[in-house]
Amino acid sequence: MDVSYEWLKELVDVPVDADELGEKVSRTGIEVDSVTHLDAGLKKIVVGKVVSLTDHPDSDHLHIAQVDTGDDELRQIVCGAPNIAAGQTVIVALPGARIGDNVKIKRSKMRGEVSDGMICALQELGFSDSVAPKAYADGIYVFNDTLTPGSDALQALGMHDAVLDFEITPNRADALGMRGVAWEVGATYGNRPHFENRPVIEGDTPIEELLTATVTDPADAPSYQMRVVEGVKIQDSPLWLQRRLWNAGVRPINNIVDVTNLIMLGYGQPLHAFDYDKLANKQIVVRRAQAKEHLTTLDGNDHELDPEDIVITDGTKPVALAGVMGGLNSEITDDTVNVVIEAAKFAPVNIRKTALKYNLRSQASSRFEKGIDVASINLALDEAARLMAELGDGTVAKGHLSATAIKPEPVVVDITLARINHVLGTQLSSETVTKLFDQLGFGVKQHDGEFSVSVPPRRWDISIDSDLIEEVARLYGFDNLPSTLPTTTMTIGQFTPKQKRLRRTRKILEGLGLSQVITYSLTSVDEASQFALAPAAGTQVAFPMTQDHAKLRENLVAGLINAEKYNVARKQTDLAIYEQGRVFPRTQGHQRPEEKEYVAGLLTGNITNKNWHQAAHPVDFYYVKGIVEQLLGDYRLATPVRYEALRDSRELHPGQSAKIMLGAQTVGLIGRLHPAYEHAAGLAQTYVFELDLEALMQAPRTQMAAKPAPKFPSMTRDIAILVAQSVENAAIESVITANGGKYLRDVTLFDVYSGKNIANHQKSLAYTLTYRRDDQTLTEDEVNTAFAKVTTALEEQLGAAIR
Repeated sequence: MDVSYEWLKELVDVPVDADELGEKVSRTGIEVDSVTHLDAGLKKIVVGKVVSLTDHPDSDHLHIAQVDTGDDELRQIVCGAPNIAAGQTVIVALPGARIGDNVKIKRSKMRGEVSDGMICALQELGFSDSVAPKAYADGIYVFNDTLTPGSDALQALGMHDAVLDFEITPNRADALGMRGVAWEVGATYGNRPHFENRPVIEGDTPIEELLTATVTDPADAPSYQMRVVEGVKIQDSPLWLQRRLWNAGVRPINNIVDVTNLIMLGYGQPLHAFDYDKLANKQIVVRRAQAKEHLTTLDGNDHELDPEDIVITDGTKPVALAGVMGGLNSEITDDTVNVVIEAAKFAPVNIRKTALKYNLRSQASSRFEKGIDVASINLALDEAARLMAELGDGTVAKGHLSATAIKPEPVVVDITLARINHVLGTQLSSETVTKLFDQLGFGVKQHDGEFSVSVPPRRWDISIDSDLIEEVARLYGFDNLPSTLPTTTMTIGQFTPKQKRLRRTRKILEGLGLSQVITYSLTSVDEASQFALAPAAGTQVAFPMTQDHAKLRENLVAGLINAEKYNVARKQTDLAIYEQGRVFPRTQGHQRPEEKEYVAGLLTGNITNKNWHQAAHPVDFYYVKGIVEQLLGDYRLATPVRYEALRDSRELHPGQSAKIMLGAQTVGLIGRLHPAYEHAAGLAQTYVFELDLEALMQAPRTQMAAKPAPKFPSMTRDIAILVAQSVENAAIESVITANGGKYLRDVTLFDVYSGKNIANHQKSLAYTLTYRRDDQTLTEDEVNTAFAKVTTALEEQLGAAIR
């Protein structure tokens, strides 16, 4: 919540400046994220009055204004704003002034005419578009109050104020209003807030003759109060009210709507104003929406409602979504004459669900969700009616309607001094604790170390003794609590085996030259299921903010490809990146998805770039496979992985991709993106891999053991075979290993050939087989016998021809 320092000082005595206040409040329980001085860097900006205006002789849109800025002579300023007119009171930046973004204003000529300054829009002083009044969105700002030319424009605009950004946690919603903030700051410094509750001057017309109000289920609206203001004139709010709003981040609209926002900011109580004459039956009925009932809200969107929504109706049709947004059919417009004001407490769960369902989260719904001070509902309503009558020249109808009501009662919590000191490790006296409760505005009765604390309704977050202990601790000062070292033996923290393995996985990949990236767990529906290692049911977000984040991911590769697109668009084409994170496959029939640890990598471009002594070396399949094998080797799997060609994937190249198998389980994939996929995404050749770390970590592993160097020489045999193109190297090595005998130590593929003198459907592969005994020297007969079994098996099992 944006808290105006100047407004706060009107409600409570603040003995320090804004920066020190922010630091102090952060230490007592509510974090102040930042303190912004609105006039920082601005200077020489004054109020001016446009005395006369002529068209620029050399332009069809520029004007020459003679402006009174409090000097002896008028100041000539060239201005191109479409809304400038003679007689206006405006903002003028004098020569030498600094405006927003540290822009310096100089005396200059514009198409031959001297311009001695600049007439400013609010945005040029640093106002955001979201708070600048819409009437001045495309032009200069015009004051509607009488101001003296040459006076300080920043003062008039409220820019000598400081805004503290209070980070309000859900349990401290009492500080979502300036009065709640005043109590908090007052408690911090031991000062009581001083609020002015001015009486409402009512007219003679009883409200019962104008309107009726009914709530069908009190659980939906435990308190529902209404007032009517007649004969109002819709106009711009006075400058003091506009200042209050835009310094709190709210755009001024008109005097009626602005009052509702002011009361919400001041009391933390959301209000809504209806155009009385647009209520067809002159009655208000609060009920649940009917199935498929429609309402067009103030933002112009039509919504199909359901019975979970609470609606405000005119007895027949909905005119507002309770606590969320009003309807367009009862909107306050320039023609409004009579106003109905609503102040209520609605069921928090329904408000939250409705706001999320229709994407209508607002400051009002946020307050209703977290809770409001039920003791201030009627105070806020009365002050709103008084201000609307005052600013709109209207009359408040006599009395108010109360369809349902809550009697505000304090909560009494008992606690002992011994309990407080035991939990905090302090030795506080009864007098100190009593004083702290009194600073908070709590009623307290104390007898012999026992406290009976009466907590007012404005602090609905306090209900048990632990809440009171927290209040004592934060006001006494967390930095004042004693600190001691533990007296028991400390347990040294350490990583679990899973945490160690995940960290080692990242360390290995970074050692191999890959850089870590972190991508969103939510992705699009199409991308979520791509590159999946196994089929799974997806998990979609009920009400996604965007379609790009509508589903939980089931792979990591799609996120890496998005990271590649981002980099390629910025001319970064040599990439070696990885991500270690979780994917969320869901088993069919289950409501909740699993969470599995995966790791994935992506490489594209050159491994090494061209220089004077070497050519560029682009990434290829075998370079990526080497990375994967290096990583898998560190897992010391008892069962070696194998690679199976992947020919039916829509995302991966049919001739340069494979599944990584551990027994009968698919634990990963590797390969180049399909050329059609690369073309559609505008990418160069890209290679990816993905591994299921959960499966790898659960697989049996061997222990690392040192072996002595061989004492006896090895013997080798080379063999070249002709096989069909469809036969995989893994199948050949499997046959050789199975039939090579107990002295076979290694099989190495050293040549692959296809082409001239080889049939089109065949290929030639050459292997070196290494034999060795560890207890004595091998004989020729032993090696020849084992080698003969290999050649026979290759011929019989794979149809190989020995060359």
